[in-house]
Amino acid sequence: MYAVARVVTTAMMLVLAAAQDANAWTGANPGYADFANMWDGNWYHIVAVVGYPAELPLTPEGRVAENAWAFMPAYPLVVRAVMLATGLSWAPAAVTVSVLFGAGAALLFHRLMAPLIGGSSAMFAVALFCVAPLSPMMQIAYAESMHAFLLTLALLLLLRRSYGWLFPVVAVMSLTRPSGLAFALALGLHVVYRFARRGQEPFPARERVLAGSLAVFSAAMGFAWPATAWAVTGSLSAYTDTELAWRSAYIGYGELVPFASWFQGADWWLGSPLGPILVVALVLAFAGAMVLPAVRRLGVDLRIWVASYALYLLAVFFPQSSTFRLLMPLFPLLGAVAQPRSATYRAAVVAASIALQWGWLLVCWRVDGYDWTPP
Repeated sequence: MYAVARVVTTAMMLVLAAAQDANAWTGANPGYADFANMWDGNWYHIVAVVGYPAELPLTPEGRVAENAWAFMPAYPLVVRAVMLATGLSWAPAAVTVSVLFGAGAALLFHRLMAPLIGGSSAMFAVALFCVAPLSPMMQIAYAESMHAFLLTLALLLLLRRSYGWLFPVVAVMSLTRPSGLAFALALGLHVVYRFARRGQEPFPARERVLAGSLAVFSAAMGFAWPATAWAVTGSLSAYTDTELAWRSAYIGYGELVPFASWFQGADWWLGSPLGPILVVALVLAFAGAMVLPAVRRLGVDLRIWVASYALYLLAVFFPQSSTFRLLMPLFPLLGAVAQPRSATYRAAVVAASIALQWGWLLVCWRVDGYDWTPP
């Protein structure tokens, strides 16, 4: 199923590549591998072959400019290892790594869903995972498929209470995509929930220590990359300043104020008072969705993760076209979408997903002159 979905996505990407004009990353009409390495794929390539700058680059105004510190090292290091082992150049090696991690994520997602919603619904959840609007991420030079694999593995281990095995998974996951702080919050809530229900589900002292230590470890890993950037560059705010450089084209330079970014973005996109009202409406709609029966069937732990990651996004990320990609770690919610058994419903959802996939490729991945819709 994953392979068939990738063939469908590849066909769509080849159609777009054949019509792609020359741009900052490729010549006109690039081949698949080059087309799949545009945008942030170039930054990961830089990390793999050059590394990170010891001095932060500055704009003519003296502000921190966009640079490689925004991109975590685990994915480019894996691709670099594949390049050395196989002799492949960056572009095909990066695509290969992404496709293989995506396949692993699909397999683990079935293991995650089957005990919760049953075999038929679990298989359809995997189908939706494979054809989701953002599923092209599974076959381009981005870290999302590697992170999806590690996150699915982490959630599976969490549901199985295998806390000890989670330490190395959390460590690598936190250096693949920003997720350590969100997972730490989820683990902390998990510990509180298990302790409150220790009469119904035993929570032995050893598991309490392991789970609590894991939450602290995940929080530490959440700060590990900003601390590394500080140690190398000498700037305490090197990582956050680098991340803020990407939103400067929208709202200029400023400080990172928790929970302000979505309101700033909504005001920029829609103006006041409509923008802020929409943010509040989205928050309320999300909260309402979390108590729907289909979502509740996913269990407490998955809902805790979804809520924790959503809260993390609300706290620190600026909404723009790449936000769709940042929503990918909410994919456990596909288990709720997959539960209706109507063949008509399922066919319609798959068709809509593929159509939205084409729309995302057209709007966000294809480069159209001066493009303000990065993926």
